Amino acid sequence: MNTNEHRKSVLVTGAGRGIGRAIALHLAARGWVVFAGVRDPEAGRALVARCQRITPVELDITVKAEMARLDELLPERLDAVVNNAGIGVGGPIETLSLDDVRRQLEVNVVGQIAVTQSTLPRLRRSRGRLVFISSLNGRVSIPMSSVYNSSKFAIEALADSLRVELRPWSVRVILIEPGGIDTDPWREMMSLLDEVAAGMSPEERELYAPHLAGQRAVLAKLQAQTRPPEIVAAAVERALTRRRPRSRMVVGRDARALVAMRTALPTPLMDAMWAQGLRLPAPSSDGSQRGDRGLPRRVNA
Repeated sequence: MNTNEHRKSVLVTGAGRGIGRAIALHLAARGWVVFAGVRDPEAGRALVARCQRITPVELDITVKAEMARLDELLPERLDAVVNNAGIGVGGPIETLSLDDVRRQLEVNVVGQIAVTQSTLPRLRRSRGRLVFISSLNGRVSIPMSSVYNSSKFAIEALADSLRVELRPWSVRVILIEPGGIDTDPWREMMSLLDEVAAGMSPEERELYAPHLAGQRAVLAKLQAQTRPPEIVAAAVERALTRRRPRSRMVVGRDARALVAMRTALPTPLMDAMWAQGLRLPAPSSDGSQRGDRGLPRRVNA
């Protein structure tokens, strides 16, 4: 970046680790002034130790008081926002607590909207760019990740609407859709699956035992194919600097392959592919799963 030019500024949420941390460091190294949203002050200090152009901002996007302070912490001119903060809730939808469902949507959807609403006046003035870190799961619904899929599908819909709503002010909206990325959540996936199983009732564990075993086999293969988070950071840089960036940027060979399959294959065939991948028992002639002894419905208030 030319030192005589205005140094562009960007807010990156969820910058304490993983993809967000890689984005913050990558953009700072390219001359951007980075405001890094972190929940842990120690993570902020670690970022500053790597690059002085990074300013940590203590920010939990689900906490109203911290969101209210965001306006005071950002510069008058803000050129870009990268909505990256997010969490993942996994497991069969029948077994999920509604508190976990609400938490998933509160962080991945409501929190993203809160950040967007807070920063749009600045982006409108700068004719800036708004980037959402979505996922392959926002294009392809992957079994055993139903609520996470739902949150990412919602982000895709949000961005589609915002692209048109913000068009009069030349605020570009871009979706980044990564596949498997080598971050802490992916490295911890097996232990997270253990937690999912531990949280089930004995009846649920018996009923969904084939799903859990199949998921382990699938995860083992996917973990071997993950890519470094820097490839997402490079995609974000392109989204922020190209004159005419793509509205959607699929990142990773695995993501491109699955998106192509989802486009080409009819729904029954795609469903059968997932079932085969998870090694699920074939349905019986009456349409019920073999071995299904029936599970009492649980009411969550």
